[in-house]
Amino acid sequence: MTKKRLGRGLEALLNVEENEYEEIVELRINDIEPNLEQPRKSFDEESLRELAESIKKHGIVQPIIVRKENDTYRIVAGERRWRAAKIANLEKIKAIVKDLTDQEILEVALIENLQREDLNPIEEAEAYEKLIKEHGLKQEEIAEIVGKSRPAVANSLRLLSLPDEIKSGLVERKITSGHARALLAIEDPEVQKRVMEEIIKMNYNVRQTEKIVKEYIDKKIDDNNDNEIKKDEKEKSYEVKAVEEMLANILGTKVQLDSKRKKGKIIIEYYSNEELERIIEIIKRNAEM
Repeated sequence: MTKKRLGRGLEALLNVEENEYEEIVELRINDIEPNLEQPRKSFDEESLRELAESIKKHGIVQPIIVRKENDTYRIVAGERRWRAAKIANLEKIKAIVKDLTDQEILEVALIENLQREDLNPIEEAEAYEKLIKEHGLKQEEIAEIVGKSRPAVANSLRLLSLPDEIKSGLVERKITSGHARALLAIEDPEVQKRVMEEIIKMNYNVRQTEKIVKEYIDKKIDDNNDNEIKKDEKEKSYEVKAVEEMLANILGTKVQLDSKRKKGKIIIEYYSNEELERIIEIIKRNAEM
């Protein structure tokens, strides 16, 4: 496995500080291939056309970064500029050729997009997952690479466990990462999707979303407790009735067993102080036997 260069940003990965005057070359557009490790999956067509018009007027100010691969070049950074240059019908583009590993290419593409806020939350999470699964990095190492905290990386990865409909909502910017993280507290995917629909319809902010999620969870707990009580009452009619009858015969009054799971209480009814004293005497006598 390649040695990881962590926590030093784009400049460090590209050795910019060591090669301030590195040679810029002109490469044929058709000799360049897109980045297979590119975490960004979607490029806004309108934004690309606007950039293409700017390139036609002013040219490309910042060269792209590429890696030589046999007879072609693989983009390391600057894919959006390359795509816009193709739209502008340029034949050549300025570039710097770097010798980087697949892991370093993914790191550079990830950092570049994060710095420009070009990635949606799912693309970001998928990039982290790829660094973990294909390159063996740990969450702490990824956090150092991208300049975020380990919990931030962990929370990003958790988004991948959401249903596809909710992930699509994130990609399409219908909900935010904050909304999605709140939905993670709900276990049922169908309920998650229903709550998301309500979020979008009512235009809830994250705090409002957290509140309705909490209300759902509290209601579920109450319903579960009610079901448990009903279950206990059903069992009581078959198993506890005989015990209640036995105690009623001994004490000479009505007795109820209120049982919940493995604990409960015995309710002994009395109707006067004299009856209470009588019941106490019976219990004392039985205890001394």
